[in-house]
Amino acid sequence: MKSPDLADKAEKQIRDLQRDVDYQVREYPIEVVVQKHLKGREQGTNELFVPDYQRDLVWDERRQSRFIESLLIGLPIPYLFAADVGSEDEDLAGRLEIVDGTQRIRTLARFMTGELELCGLEKLSDLNGFKYADLAPSRQRRFGRITLRMIELTEQAKEETRRDMFERINTGSVPLNPMQTRRGSLPGPFIDLVDELSKGALFAKLAPLSEASRKRQEREELTSRFFAFHDQYETYGKDESGKMVSDFVDAYAKTMNDRMKTDGPNGPTEVRLREAWSTMLNFVDKHFPHGFAKTAGARSTPRVRFEAIAVGSGRALQDQPDLDPPPDKIQVWLDSDEFKKLTTSDAANNRARVLGRIDFVRNKLLQS
Repeated sequence: MKSPDLADKAEKQIRDLQRDVDYQVREYPIEVVVQKHLKGREQGTNELFVPDYQRDLVWDERRQSRFIESLLIGLPIPYLFAADVGSEDEDLAGRLEIVDGTQRIRTLARFMTGELELCGLEKLSDLNGFKYADLAPSRQRRFGRITLRMIELTEQAKEETRRDMFERINTGSVPLNPMQTRRGSLPGPFIDLVDELSKGALFAKLAPLSEASRKRQEREELTSRFFAFHDQYETYGKDESGKMVSDFVDAYAKTMNDRMKTDGPNGPTEVRLREAWSTMLNFVDKHFPHGFAKTAGARSTPRVRFEAIAVGSGRALQDQPDLDPPPDKIQVWLDSDEFKKLTTSDAANNRARVLGRIDFVRNKLLQS
């Protein structure tokens, strides 16, 4: 039997963690949930937003349609989970991060904005081929008033708590993230190089990350994405390996592992990759006022913003190695609505967005 001191210590730990998951239960009409998600989405200011660590919309249209059908016939819908991100980052303060429910919320947004055409319905088969605007006006109003229950973590919940909850809700255990999986399934010289470069002091300075993100090997993930998109972003989305970023990066990592094994240590491929990484970081350090972050005091680096600046700069330097644009001009287009639209996290990994944000930075730099 454990001693009273150990029992007291365990009890304190339980209470501390309970404070971390303090929450409130709310109910919102569908139209309010969609409005909170869509208003300001292109500028990255929407109140209810999809965090970087969540996946893209992966439900196919048949599954999306069945979800809408469930709502129309009144079937119970699981709770949504969201978290007030507090003041960890001044750009995020007071906003709600979707912990669980991104597929449902994105589906609702697609349906109510006319992007989703219902298909594959069995119970409401007469609605196949319908869009939201095709419903009777009275049905549209009733649909918008359907309420969804949301468990909202208060601002006391830390980022690590939110991510842990996301993984527990979705898997019942803690799964490996893409970088961890990559290290286990694709060991080799490229992965070793990524590990080394991701630990550099200059990269840490330019790309601030929370402790939770660092533990999740976000630096290694950003480094891997840089190389994959820098070398092959034009091909992203053209074949099976390009439909998901993780698959695209995995395919690239395998190719680089094989090529670097053939070259041998300090071979031409390794030399080229090291030079591209170093040149890009030094350029960003000199010319981008806040590095890859949005503001001087930011504690996070959005993946899409990193990819746009890092890969766009790297490709521009390939075309014009002596680039020397003034930082004040760079800040002007970083603050533009067009750049903000291209670097929002929601649906940010479709082919058009990937090419668009990289080419935007590349072209602006070459025009400066």
